[in-house]
Amino acid sequence: MTAPMTSPPRPHDPPRPHDPPRPHDPPRWGITLPLPGLSLDRHRFLVERLPDLGYTDVWTGEGGGSDAFTPLAAAAAWSPGLRVGTGIVPVHTRGPAVLAQTAATLAQLASGRVLLGIGASVPAHVTDINGIPFDEPFKRTRDVLRFVTRALRGEHVSGDFDTFSIAGYRLPEPPAEPVKVILGALRPGMLRLGFTEGDGAITNLLFPEDVPKVLDAVGPQPPGKELVVKVFVCPTEDTEHARRATRPFLAWILNREPYRKFHEWLGNGELLAETHRRWEAGDVEGARRALPDEVVDGLFVSGSPEECRRRILRYHRPGVTTIQLYVSLPPEVLADRNRLLDTLARLGPGAAG
Repeated sequence: MTAPMTSPPRPHDPPRPHDPPRPHDPPRWGITLPLPGLSLDRHRFLVERLPDLGYTDVWTGEGGGSDAFTPLAAAAAWSPGLRVGTGIVPVHTRGPAVLAQTAATLAQLASGRVLLGIGASVPAHVTDINGIPFDEPFKRTRDVLRFVTRALRGEHVSGDFDTFSIAGYRLPEPPAEPVKVILGALRPGMLRLGFTEGDGAITNLLFPEDVPKVLDAVGPQPPGKELVVKVFVCPTEDTEHARRATRPFLAWILNREPYRKFHEWLGNGELLAETHRRWEAGDVEGARRALPDEVVDGLFVSGSPEECRRRILRYHRPGVTTIQLYVSLPPEVLADRNRLLDTLARLGPGAAG
């Protein structure tokens, strides 16, 4: 039987949920929910313990699985001190007013602790499974950002945007405390938009060495803005298992046009050229095999929890306010609450060393 887990000492206190980020603050740490392989109804014990382990946030994504808001509503009820953030909700699949309404309703459960992350997503999540045209993703994201930020402030919004028109809308009960609106951003245009017209950006699927280029594109960050870096983690010392488990996802996502262009901008195009060539030829298995091990190991961190933590910390640079972890755990860890909590404790911000 696994021994009961004890929380390790915390080397520093993270910022409180209401505090704006400051340049030299330690980063906030968040976990993406639900954990793969664990249904949402089995997460309460975990969410209740996250603050004890040093985690400050819970995050969600939205593609072809769980929706983004239900897990956050549950988390806000289970552990009222956590920040809750969407990372991200596609801007094409919900109307602008529905996005504002949903964020405002969530804010009633987590006042001052909501981050609404929105973004273009990819055609596979917009057109392929929702039947919605993936038209003008940059303009649509910009227009939704402008509408939602005004609506969440309680303004009456009406008129023509480039990608939609609003006859007139005002939230009946705008949030008492501000909701931060951040953008899923990969390249300079979206990164700058997030910091000039929104409250920051969230980026992902990059190597630690790529973070400075993202920071350079952002430029000087005004106080209170967020830069969230999402890191994918598979904490197992079985390298071959980790590669088998993560390679199909990485081959799929890196061959989506937004991520292909992202890595070309980062300077990684040559590294991915063969997997792109095979994918375009319709050879999915060949594209997976052509993905270099260094890419798989670099973009989906694996190893012991301690080794993963050391590698995760390489993503923290001045200007990065939050580390968001997407954690893929082996089935035997998911099945044991003590092992699950122990792994997250050793992986996260409260771990010693």
